[in-house]
Amino acid sequence: MASPVPPPPVDAPSRYRIEPTVVQALRSPRLLTREVLAGLVVAIALIPEAIAFSVVAGVDPRVGLFSSFVLAVVIAFTGGRPAMITAAAGAVALVIAPVAREYGMDYFIATVVLAGVIQIVLAVLGVAKLMRFIPRSVMVGFVNALAILIFVSQLPQLIDVPWAVYVLVVAGLGILYLWPRITRAVPAPLVAVVLLTAVVAVFGIAVPDVGDQGELPRSLPELLIPNVPLTWETLQIIAPYAFAVALVGLLESLMTAKLVDDITDTHSRKTREAWGLGVANLASAFFGGTGGCAMIGQTMIGVKASGARTRISTFMAGVFVLVLVVVLGDVVAIIPMAALVAVMIVVSVSTFDWHSIRPSTLKRMPLSETAVMLVTVGLTVWTHNLAIGVIAGVLSAMVLFARRVAHFTTVTRTVDGDVARYRVDGELFFASSNDLTTQFEYAADPARVVIDMSRSHVWDASTVAALDAIVTKYGQRGTAVELEGMNAATTAFHGRLSGELSGGD
Repeated sequence: MASPVPPPPVDAPSRYRIEPTVVQALRSPRLLTREVLAGLVVAIALIPEAIAFSVVAGVDPRVGLFSSFVLAVVIAFTGGRPAMITAAAGAVALVIAPVAREYGMDYFIATVVLAGVIQIVLAVLGVAKLMRFIPRSVMVGFVNALAILIFVSQLPQLIDVPWAVYVLVVAGLGILYLWPRITRAVPAPLVAVVLLTAVVAVFGIAVPDVGDQGELPRSLPELLIPNVPLTWETLQIIAPYAFAVALVGLLESLMTAKLVDDITDTHSRKTREAWGLGVANLASAFFGGTGGCAMIGQTMIGVKASGARTRISTFMAGVFVLVLVVVLGDVVAIIPMAALVAVMIVVSVSTFDWHSIRPSTLKRMPLSETAVMLVTVGLTVWTHNLAIGVIAGVLSAMVLFARRVAHFTTVTRTVDGDVARYRVDGELFFASSNDLTTQFEYAADPARVVIDMSRSHVWDASTVAALDAIVTKYGQRGTAVELEGMNAATTAFHGRLSGELSGGD
């Protein structure tokens, strides 16, 4: 009988091949139309956001708009997560705002340049690989916090406005719910925006529109080199802000990329996304733009609401931003904000992980997991800073994990004649070894003590110091202590540090 033919080796890069590819989309009129229309919808949603974030950053609205154009176009080529939208972002605007206010635009642009360089360096150092240490509870908290922030950000558009705004929002929600049941060939958000804009224009309904958010540019962006002295003093001014921008931008982009991976059941290149973001921020800065990162709301509009899957949608989103504000600025200006509010409300509802808060889920979920999710959500919503919420969530998960693992270590004592034998079970590190010294009967033990380490592993210097302290306590009573059963790694680690941690001569 012939032996079966072994399967061909799996090509590691193939797991990152996301279909449909750009080539496949270009060859298919249906796919290409979907990607282009998705880019158009995203661009329409980006314009008011870019203007608003420019105001937050303390710069001219044109800065945010040009930045969104450059970031989206560049990341379409350099990024590692197809269909994800990168543009001028609120979290980055909050971090960098003091620079423009206190030092001016040249220092502002220099800060974005340095942030881009830092992101490239961090990408080379492999910072994206740290994503594997972010637990699921933090990811769920991140998603839920994003959904809440997206919804909350729409509330100012619903306060002290004409009654017609509420009618338009309800109509928009109805279109967004019903249109996919008719056809998915044309994205529901685009239909909602076009129809509501037509209604407002035809009937002359006076409601807040995109033009009320700020002046739209009338010319193309120009190449700009920041006029700042290349001195140590300049570096001291911009470096803290640049590091903050780089870290916040990377964290949000990598978390958003992981979220899109889960939604689309694909794998993306996180390291490439990290350095691609740095390159995009450099390009944005040299065209006089602000810094940016992945935009979760606009990404969800493209990926979930419009079905985008390739870099074409990201590229077209950037192109459409420029075309809409420069060429069709007068048309874009009359788009009612109510239409965009309806789109963002649907995005927030679809983004929220409703399963995570069901009573049946909460009942089954360990309390520590729920606590980590709530910490992530609470701090993110409170500070409006996703980076703070995620970092706090990760730290909370680490502390709770350490406490839980600490209780898995046990010490069992048996006495056989003139020998007391202790068996240590579990992983020994700072959390579990702090109480190790209290689990021995120093006064009651005979003249010989054997500590069996065959079912444990020493991970850090705290444990070595604890073992040294136990040996010292017994030694003061004239009791001989023997450590046995250590594995090779523990033996080498213990031998290297034992007796060297007390600080004495």
